[in-house]
Amino acid sequence: MRTVIAILILPLLAACQSQNPYRAESLPIPPAPPEAATTFDRSAYPAAPRDYGRYRSWSWLDGQAPSSELADSVSAGLDQYGLRPALNGPGDVLVNARISQETRLRQYQDNVGGYYGTGSHWDRRYGAYGSVPIMRTYEQKVAVVRIELIDPRDRQVVWSGSGEAVAGKDQAAQADAMRAAIRSALDGYPPLLMDCPGEHHA
Repeated sequence: MRTVIAILILPLLAACQSQNPYRAESLPIPPAPPEAATTFDRSAYPAAPRDYGRYRSWSWLDGQAPSSELADSVSAGLDQYGLRPALNGPGDVLVNARISQETRLRQYQDNVGGYYGTGSHWDRRYGAYGSVPIMRTYEQKVAVVRIELIDPRDRQVVWSGSGEAVAGKDQAAQADAMRAAIRSALDGYPPLLMDCPGEHHA
């Protein structure tokens, strides 16, 4: 019986060992163009990380400063991150700052209702308290400050941020709102990258 089974299996094994009709083939890699030997393709490599530590001084983009009040407040804010106004020529980074007043829609929940039932205020026999939540919408004026830092070497924006604060009704309140918006805009700037070992910027 075993001999018969072996005879029946032999043709199947022979069929499994037949030559595979599918062959892996590939075209040869084309030669590189002649200019590849002398041309450096930057797109083939990831961009180098931005060295924020080299930014020590700043100046206004195209030498155009905003209003004096905004310019002074932005300068004071940048000073907190170790960036000083350039004394001679353009700075290590160019600054573009602008302020605008915009309208925001705010919402709050107001619960409207009271006591429902019979009896006086002190003698409630049948009833219960009930309220219905109502979403109310109102408009609010805000001061929005947008700041961009631009590398003068390639004119690329290396950092940008925006912040806002509730606009004040009088001049003093508006100045406070502008300074608060500037602090919020610069809050995302990486101050730790600005420090070198052994140095500290107030």
